Amino acid sequence: MLSVDLNCDMGESFGAWRMGNDAELMDYVSSVNIACGFHAGDATTMRRTVETAVNKGVAIGAHPGYPDLQGFGRRDMSLSNEEASDIVLYQISALKGICEAAGVQLNHVKPHGALYNRAAKDAGLAKTIASAVKMLDPDLVLYGLSGSFLISEAQKFGLKTASEVFADRRYSPDGTLVPRTCANALIDDVNAACEQVLQMVRSQTVTSADGNSVVIKADTICIHGDGPHALDFAHTIKNVLLENKIEVRSIGTKNNYEFAINNS
Repeated sequence: MLSVDLNCDMGESFGAWRMGNDAELMDYVSSVNIACGFHAGDATTMRRTVETAVNKGVAIGAHPGYPDLQGFGRRDMSLSNEEASDIVLYQISALKGICEAAGVQLNHVKPHGALYNRAAKDAGLAKTIASAVKMLDPDLVLYGLSGSFLISEAQKFGLKTASEVFADRRYSPDGTLVPRTCANALIDDVNAACEQVLQMVRSQTVTSADGNSVVIKADTICIHGDGPHALDFAHTIKNVLLENKIEVRSIGTKNNYEFAINNS
């Protein structure tokens, strides 16, 4: 049976009373990536999101980004390798500690926003991130854009990787995401998102914005938790996957996270 991980970025608010749809979204995904305070989130939000994830039984990942609260981590920054390593180590360590205090272990790391996009194309930054992850915990899984340097550099370090694709984003012919500044960057129609997801999982290809077929590897599918249709997308996509005999399963080595979500 085919299987795929369904992940969502979460904890991207401030204050425990503003968790939005995070708890409901966790009913439909198999792993979550929790903001670590630099692009969004704070100590209380991180703790509450971790506790909710533990109760929902989903795999927990750190979602480190650039130190850019005003820009939500979506503005590129020129950091030295040492600075990049430090911000990644700092953020992962914070969430790892919160996880351990809650009686669960951190499962994976997925860089956020501009840090993620730059590392996809910049081998040096990808190497820096992979090195930081391995120094902290070599059993952590590194999530990265399918076909990117994040994946290839992590594999050179012997890290387990998850090649990520996106349900709600359009693709360029080179396999990268269409920039958010472009009018056609986002997929707002849930049926179009489901069609793209099924194509990516079944054929390991995606149709780019200009109509070309692009080869990808779909280990994990991202749904952005801050999207206006996130809850509807997550619910519908999960159901479509299950209806098509595709299991929704987390990827990881921690706490027996190799489990399938209840298909009932």
